[in-house]
Amino acid sequence: MDTEYRHNRSTHLLWYIFRNTFFNLADGGQVQNKTSLSNTALLAESKLSPAFTIDLESGEPQVLIIHTHTTESFEPYIRSSFDTSFNYRTTDSAYNVIAVGNAITEQLEAAGIAVIHDTTIHDYPSYNGSYERSAETVKAILAEYPTICVVLDVHRDAIQDGNTLLQPVVEIDGKESAQVMIISGCDDGTMDMPQYLQNFHFACRFQSSMESRYPGLTRPILFDYRKYNQDLTTGSLLIEVGTHGNTLEQVVYAGELVEKSLAETLLQLAE
Repeated sequence: MDTEYRHNRSTHLLWYIFRNTFFNLADGGQVQNKTSLSNTALLAESKLSPAFTIDLESGEPQVLIIHTHTTESFEPYIRSSFDTSFNYRTTDSAYNVIAVGNAITEQLEAAGIAVIHDTTIHDYPSYNGSYERSAETVKAILAEYPTICVVLDVHRDAIQDGNTLLQPVVEIDGKESAQVMIISGCDDGTMDMPQYLQNFHFACRFQSSMESRYPGLTRPILFDYRKYNQDLTTGSLLIEVGTHGNTLEQVVYAGELVEKSLAETLLQLAE
């Protein structure tokens, strides 16, 4: 096979994959498939139940919320252009993603689901190595509380177009909410993550719950060759709540909606 033919064939394959990257879930929501797995196969997988159940009677923690990029913060108010002096990171837990995690925790506890919200800062003073540090945090907590089935790594996204902030919002019950995106990783054979489809089953159940309950709240699940410590449980997901263009008020409200939907999903998985 000559070089030019190989190049053309590879280009055509990539074009075909990304042209067909989105598909709808049966019960609401979408998936953006950026892997070589077929949409047909993933749609079939999306209908399977998560690999875990929730024990509401034990009183032991079932959910862990962490933040690999703990200092990620948000806009102080709605505006259309960047303030170049604003770095969108702070160690102040009242203004970073810990505030979103607090909103999530409150809703889970209100539903009777035991949760641990770990507020360890993993990305300061050094950003490099954040995932290695958060993995050690998760492993230590799982060793102490083996009843934990679900680990949510809560972040905020960063989307911009030149000097314009992109602020994905949806109005729900008369109030602006940031939109939410689940990232579910896929193993390309190099990540030692054999249970990645079990995470995906959970992601799809959770996505459909959010979108059917609050239409427009979600962006499509990103299913891609990424690890993000999702090898540690069969219920490990990364959640992007809003972007750096959203306000803290918008993302805290999104956190409340996320966990009302998560609580609904987990209660359906109760023993």
